[in-house]
Amino acid sequence: MARSLDGLVFVPVADQAPGQVGRSTRFEYHEHDGLVWADYHGGDVVKGHLIGTRAGDTVDFRYVQLRLDGTTASGRCTSLVAELPDGRVRMEETWTWESQEGSGTSAVEQPLD
Repeated sequence: MARSLDGLVFVPVADQAPGQVGRSTRFEYHEHDGLVWADYHGGDVVKGHLIGTRAGDTVDFRYVQLRLDGTTASGRCTSLVAELPDGRVRMEETWTWESQEGSGTSAVEQPLD
């Protein structure tokens, strides 16, 4: 899939643990010449940023966020970009915290609006 992520908004398909992104978190993506970045906020996240690169359908990035409780957290993620049958974009994510223990998988997709 070669569709650009530039200007797309994504939401998690499920809540994660407290202090992480959840269904009320909104990601605003940008993409240019293989560079991908996004700002995000909502739920337990006051402000977050991610930056990385894209090669084909794979996005590799690092993220950092400020939580409601005043703590910060950071990690890395690899996402596989796919198109849903209705034309929306979904990313299947595999992530690992670097600032604390933990790793897992999640998914974000364009909201139905």
